[in-house]
Formats: sequence, structure tokens, C-alpha cells
Amino acid sequence: MSHLGAPPSYEDSLASSTSPTQIQPPPYHNWQEAVPDTSILPPPPVSGYYSSGTGNASATDADRAHDFCNTTPLWTPVLPSQTVWNETNTHSIRPIQPREFHGKLTTPSKGQWKASSTDRNGDCALLSHLPLYFAAVDSPFAQGRKKTIYFELTLKGLRAGPDGDASGFTVGFVAGPYPSWRSPGWERGSLGICSDDGCRFVNDSWGGRDFTTPVRVGETVGLVGDSKEQSKSKKCNVEVFFTRNGRAAGGWNLHEETDEDAGGVEGLEGDFDLYGAVGLFGGVDFESCFDPAGWLWKPT
Repeated sequence: MSHLGAPPSYEDSLASSTSPTQIQPPPYHNWQEAVPDTSILPPPPVSGYYSSGTGNASATDADRAHDFCNTTPLWTPVLPSQTVWNETNTHSIRPIQPREFHGKLTTPSKGQWKASSTDRNGDCALLSHLPLYFAAVDSPFAQGRKKTIYFELTLKGLRAGPDGDASGFTVGFVAGPYPSWRSPGWERGSLGICSDDGCRFVNDSWGGRDFTTPVRVGETVGLVGDSKEQSKSKKCNVEVFFTRNGRAAGGWNLHEETDEDAGGVEGLEGDFDLYGAVGLFGGVDFESCFDPAGWLWKPT
């Protein structure tokens, strides 16, 4: 598992539920289209790993997460209200702080997150309070056109632990509910790219696959999910697109991950709501942006 969620406000109810069918997504009381050109991207590397070369989570945490996912089904997509629709279309995306996060987390402006975790912070995932993709209304099968979701993260600083433990982040998307003590990409219904080794993870609890070089302090990275209709299937054709300092930096087709060792792509094929997710471990300072006005990458 590389080093590197049901949000804490849901965790107690999840733990006490006696039947998986009782679990529903939170009520949505309270994103943006862009179309990247993935035709110019190089073919993805295929090397995979059974463990990370930089750091690994505990087996106990992994087993607990597997139990959670095996007994807790993904939330059924819901139709967002007009209030929610207005909030997402004005990019008012706020973070949900899990109990595993230790540090400071603020939202200095609309669609902006600023966080600083402590050097002993364990693995955790910060999720957007609303989905970036609503399957009920954003699906290409419903709209007749592709749907793209995106956000960026700027790495401001890293602090190694007192024992030299590594620190880093993962940028990704998840379907809820998701175990909040796990990085996006490690469990079902999730994908992510990890900063410390540059590996990509798609429902992968092992060591990920080679993808890019480690992210350096001062860099801004982004992740695009581009869903298109697949005429011969009820599943979307999904392209994942990575940006680095505002430029294309690689990508892959989601269905490249459907081999036996990859763990499948459940929850990521356009039929479930998807949330923006930032995984953290150790001391990390970062800022993330969900508002297109603040992106380095300019959609065409």
C-alpha cells in the first residue's frame, strides 16, 4: 500500500448501522465543465507494485477499510435540489474534515481550501462536502454530452516526522461512503495520484502503478475526470487526465484498470456520485482550488 472516506459526521452512523441497506448519502442542503484533449497524451506505463517504495500504511488500517467496504455499499445517486445545484455551479465547494486529520484547515474564499497537517498526522482523506459529479444529472446518458470534473492542489510545504517518516498527499476522486483513514485510490470507488512516488491508484490497496515523478514543493497539480457516453454499454467511457503547473502531464483510460490485479473500477464508471478528495499523511501544507478562475490549467 502506498502511503498514503466516510467523513466523520457520517462515521458514527455507519458504525452503528445494522444493515447495509440503511446507509444513505447525506442530504444535499446547501462544479464545472471543461473538455481536455486526451488524444495527445502518451500511453500510460503498466508497471505495478505490491507495496510502496516510500512508505506503507498499517495492515490493521487496511483490514479495517476492507471490512468497511465489504459491508457498506456505495450510496445510491440522488437528484440534487436547486439549492445544491446553485451551490455547486458557483463552485462553493467546502472540505469535510475527518477525525483522523490533525492540523489546521480553513476556507479563505469560495472554493479555496488551505490546510496544514501535523508531522505525525496519519493517513486520512479530506472530501468535498458535495459531489463534483452527480450521476443523476451529469451522466452523459442523461445529458447527451460529456461531463468533466477538475480541481487543483498546490503543495506549499512538507515536514518529515521526528523519525524521518515521509509526508505527502494524494489528489483524487471517490464515491461515497469512503473510509476516512484511507487515501483516495486505495479502496473501492476511488482513484488517485500520490505525491511521494508519483504512482497512480485505482481501487488498488497495494503499491499502485508507475505514472509520474514525485511532486515537488511549489508545484500545482490537477486531476480531471472526463466521462463520455459509451454506446455499446451502460457504463461511461472515462478518461483520467493529470495536469502539472497548468500543463497536460499524462493520463489513462479508466478501463485499462480492469485487469485481475487492479481490483476493478467499481463506482467510477459514471453511475455513482463522485467527490473531490485530498489524501494526507504526515506534515503537509497545501492549498486547493475548485473555482476555475483560480486554476493554472485553462480548459479549452
